[in-house]
Amino acid sequence: MPKTPQTSPPEDFLPLKPVEFLILMTVAAGERHGYGIMLDIAERTGGSVRLEAGGLYRSIRRLLADKLLTESMRRPAADLDDERRRYYALSPLGKRVVAAEALRLRALVREAEACRIIDPEPAR
Repeated sequence: MPKTPQTSPPEDFLPLKPVEFLILMTVAAGERHGYGIMLDIAERTGGSVRLEAGGLYRSIRRLLADKLLTESMRRPAADLDDERRRYYALSPLGKRVVAAEALRLRALVREAEACRIIDPEPAR
């Protein structure tokens, strides 16, 4: 039986490339257009990750092809937006995949703490 977004387990998409993980996390907070994604990632990473348009849109195309993102049909008010912009939303599969990747990364961090490579984070 061929895999579809409904039958593909999230683990089939792991590990995600770091930039794909950042894109999915950014879009999980709400629909964004490409330039907004670039700005949000730069802010989220304190400027340590600055995506160029070509790399960003290659990653977005890959995430669309894998059905982790969808192109949104909703638009903000016409006077506030450029009609050429494309907005992206997290698909249900994308939500499962980004959550699975976050859990995978959490387990790696816990292993690094257990091996005393890094100190555990203090309890909140």
